[in-house]
Amino acid sequence: MVRYRNERVPLHEVMPKLVATARGDLKASLVVLNARLVNVCSGEIMEGMSVGVQGARIAYVGRQAHKLIGPDTRVVDAGGKYLAPGFLDGHCHIESTQLTVTEFARAVLPLGTTGGFFDAHEIANVMGLRGLRLMLEEAQRTPLAAYMQVASCVPSTDASLETSGAVLGPSEVEEAFGWGPDVIALGEVMNFPGVVYGDERMLGEVQAALRAGRAADGHFTWASDDERLIAYAASGITGDHECVTKEDVAERVRLGMYAMMRRGSAWHDVEETIKAHTELGLDPRRMMLVTDDRSVESLVDEGHMNFVIRNAIRQGVKPVTAIQMATINTAERFGVVRDVGTVTPGSYADLVLLEGHLADVNVAMTICGGQVVAEDGRMAVELEKAAYPEDAIHSVNLARMPEPKDFAIAAPVQEGRVTVRVIRVQENHVETKASTAQVEIRSGRVELPPQGLCKIAVFERHHRTGQHSVALVEGIGFYRTAALAMTVAHDSHNLLVIGNDDERMAQAAAKVASIQGGAALVTEDGEAVLPLPIAGLLSDRPYEEVAEHSRQLSRALQEAGCRLNYALMTLSLLALVVIPELRLSDKGLVEITPEGIRKVGLFVE
Repeated sequence: MVRYRNERVPLHEVMPKLVATARGDLKASLVVLNARLVNVCSGEIMEGMSVGVQGARIAYVGRQAHKLIGPDTRVVDAGGKYLAPGFLDGHCHIESTQLTVTEFARAVLPLGTTGGFFDAHEIANVMGLRGLRLMLEEAQRTPLAAYMQVASCVPSTDASLETSGAVLGPSEVEEAFGWGPDVIALGEVMNFPGVVYGDERMLGEVQAALRAGRAADGHFTWASDDERLIAYAASGITGDHECVTKEDVAERVRLGMYAMMRRGSAWHDVEETIKAHTELGLDPRRMMLVTDDRSVESLVDEGHMNFVIRNAIRQGVKPVTAIQMATINTAERFGVVRDVGTVTPGSYADLVLLEGHLADVNVAMTICGGQVVAEDGRMAVELEKAAYPEDAIHSVNLARMPEPKDFAIAAPVQEGRVTVRVIRVQENHVETKASTAQVEIRSGRVELPPQGLCKIAVFERHHRTGQHSVALVEGIGFYRTAALAMTVAHDSHNLLVIGNDDERMAQAAAKVASIQGGAALVTEDGEAVLPLPIAGLLSDRPYEEVAEHSRQLSRALQEAGCRLNYALMTLSLLALVVIPELRLSDKGLVEITPEGIRKVGLFVE
């Protein structure tokens, strides 16, 4: 296996060689023959096509490529396979896979993903711009056409509601855009009330993106018929992935926005959102397929963008249209269609060969920047392993180790029953429901019922403040004594603990702190652990090992009674205080409604 060489260069630097190659005066470095071209520009399948590549870019697309073949030309005979642009993920958090960028690339390149638009706001909430810079520099050493977005909400809302590891504002956003063209956009603006009602910091960040000529991505969770969406669009935000219905997609497209239809591990939104095209008949050119969050388990078990495209086809989308939603539409949305998203002269040679029926999206070969990087489901090149600095691998900074007493909930009465607010988990949905329940009070403390409710706690882990809060959650499913602790707790990524026994909760929290981040489940049978030492979010191990550790933890969760689909993904969002309806941060319960965001008490008055 040869070591990968990143040879991507701007078009203007190599244009004369491309023209000479297309004329036949200069031999191509790579030629793909006898392909059925998926032309995403015209929306047709073209038989008997060939592509000639010079260096990292396409020089020739036609039927006479034999004239481009010289003694040093690598020739790939497609043998009638489909040739399509490499797949692009239009909205993705690499950190959600718990992999480094390099290992993410190793996992997705054989699946046909050749690039993406990555919002690294998870590591930014822990390490600020330094974390974003580390991921950008690592991405640039991989074959991926990796475009980074500047995290817009660090923290996700104001500091009165949660504690993050860093704070970014307009000046930091402006600084990051100065790093170069690979910093492509402002990441999802989750504080959408701040934009609508004129928050100075949020408007300042969007203005910084507009001044730099960059796009701005959205995150709007009020109803699709809420006219405040118009105010949100007026700010210059032109894309949004928080679409869960066909009406959500329709309203965004009608306002000139790009509607991102999400199929993550635990967010199954495409089945409903795609109906804006299949049922309402809307033009799909401003519709994109994205993953948002996919776990390493689902990458191995299901796939990446190949799976998302296949799933859209199964919902009734024509195969070429579905591929457009993950190639040219995405590239046009971010203004980089000259480089990626099509198989056209001048574009980067980011290509996939698909065998069998087109609707099966079965990837046989992946070419990035004119190099064959994966074939038959395996990497064909070796990638350089990234090294992370000390501050990145020692990021769990608790004031002290949690103790069982920290999980006790003091009640307003000594004995009796009281009504409490409860976070209700919804499987395969990012939003929770705000519920209530009656609980017993004994000796001034809340008693959990034998089944149904669990405690949930969040401990600040960045600045040693000692701040923590405890509340109640339902829908976990534990029927045995169990506790789960993890530092993957969107978006501030403090230490999140869920369980039905105070002793076990303290043990799980201590385990995660001792390994400097990750996830640990503690039951009477022992413990299952997923170490994530890089910023408490990422593993330093190969993706195959991480997937197996994650799978073992998932099995242990199921044995304890938690049978949620990709449970870790769903539970990691219980501290995300910008998504309806009820969440918990280190500073307490937060309620999110169409009227706004506010802290609320555990006990209902």
